[in-house]
Amino acid sequence: MEDRIIGVMIYYCFVCKRKLWYFCHEITMEAENEDVLLGKLLDEGSYKKNDKHINIDNVINIDFIKECGELHEVKKSKSVEEAGIWQLKYYLYYLQQRGVTDIKGKIDYPLLKKTLTVNLTEEDRTELEKAIREISEIKRKDVPPDKFNHKICKKCAYYDLCFI
Repeated sequence: MEDRIIGVMIYYCFVCKRKLWYFCHEITMEAENEDVLLGKLLDEGSYKKNDKHINIDNVINIDFIKECGELHEVKKSKSVEEAGIWQLKYYLYYLQQRGVTDIKGKIDYPLLKKTLTVNLTEEDRTELEKAIREISEIKRKDVPPDKFNHKICKKCAYYDLCFI
């Protein structure tokens, strides 16, 4: 199994380790999920003036970049805001590892008409390196981590797989 860590893996690491395992083992349930489809529609309909979905090394997929070195990630809600913040911090980390400096990040919530500025600190780098190691360990496991019952589970595309 390839040891490449992509942005969505970082996101899932902070949302649910079980969902991360499913994703890493190519068990996908999101194609028909209403919330996922709504997010895709929102992404397609927002910020049309910007070049979108900038894929770098098939590792990070930035929603759009403004000329001033500002990476933007579009999210439909703040329900798992921490995961979105870490995903964007990973993008900043990944680019800085490759010599790209003087960049910053913003999370855009078009439905809420809000924006959140995201910066990468030295402590964040340490936390990301820990998350990267954890993701690599989860990817190598033969069985998914234990499930947990959290309020976000009910809207998850993998809900039936975990609870029914």
